[in-house]
Amino acid sequence: MSETILAKDFLLSDNEVGAFIANGYHLVEPEFPEGFNESICEAIRNLDGNQGNGILNAVPLLNDVYEHPAVRGALSSILGEDYSMNGHRHLHTNPPGSKSQGWHQDGTNVRHHQVWTVLGMYYPHDVTPEMGPTVIMPGTHMRNAPTDRLQTYANLKGQYCLAVKAGTVAITHYDLWHAATLNRSERPRYMLKFLFDRNSEPTAPSWNHDPETAEAAAAQGIKQIGPQGYCSDYYKEWELRKELWHWMTGEGTKVPQGAFKDMLS
Repeated sequence: MSETILAKDFLLSDNEVGAFIANGYHLVEPEFPEGFNESICEAIRNLDGNQGNGILNAVPLLNDVYEHPAVRGALSSILGEDYSMNGHRHLHTNPPGSKSQGWHQDGTNVRHHQVWTVLGMYYPHDVTPEMGPTVIMPGTHMRNAPTDRLQTYANLKGQYCLAVKAGTVAITHYDLWHAATLNRSERPRYMLKFLFDRNSEPTAPSWNHDPETAEAAAAQGIKQIGPQGYCSDYYKEWELRKELWHWMTGEGTKVPQGAFKDMLS
């Protein structure tokens, strides 16, 4: 597909960017040729040990996943058109009978409330709740918690289970809390984790942005209330979400006076 078609059909909307800002994740369901995902699963099964950062060379079909226009459109929307693939990548295999993983953040907990790195987690087969899917906690990219504290948490109110169909790519903020869960099935669950980096500060929206309706559309996502309901934490996160929105639109980190003034009405 041409770059023109990519920009027209696959960039995110203001509403979708607002939802990403609030929740810290966006799911992409690309359309791949018949048998494509199965071919990647077969290639993984035939690997001689864990390839680490060499997984892309060992399974070159993965290039087609992250070059798919729907995936590129979403990544461009979140990270800017000049984003790049990070050199770190990994095949995560969750075998039958595994234990649940502790909650953790992959980022370094630098509280800048911007988006410089995201995970692109590709699932090459259907993932059922019994197969030990990845679980994420929406909104936690705005929170900083020591790893040893996160390890004491179990099921959290509002957590979201990535029981997804084959070919799904889950794009998550690098600081979003996530964990693998117990695999109660009889087959391994695969997930390919790739990282993508922003290379420059935003100077304008890199998604399908409509200045006439943008703030109202984005507000639908930004004003979401977390599972804890109305509390002081919600108001703190609301301010951080507004700050991130204005940074992504190229207006810097200072929230203009009066911005989103009607969001709570």
